[in-house]
Amino acid sequence: MRSIEQLTEELLSLPHESRALLADKLVESLEFEADSAIQAAWSTTAKRRRDEVREGAVQPIPGEDALAQVRRLIEP
Repeated sequence: MRSIEQLTEELLSLPHESRALLADKLVESLEFEADSAIQAAWSTTAKRRRDEVREGAVQPIPGEDALAQVRRLIEP
């Protein structure tokens, strides 16, 4: 059986698209239970934000603009 280091080296040599697909599959395989209180809090927050947008209290921005703002904040 190959070691984690050997597998890592082999997998990192795959093309970008294959590594991305593998990463998605690995994340999906990590089954974990979310705390019901946390799920309820996220649901409440999501609904509140949805309602704020619908009521015009908050003006949404395109996803690309939001990502650009985040990148500017985290890039050195």
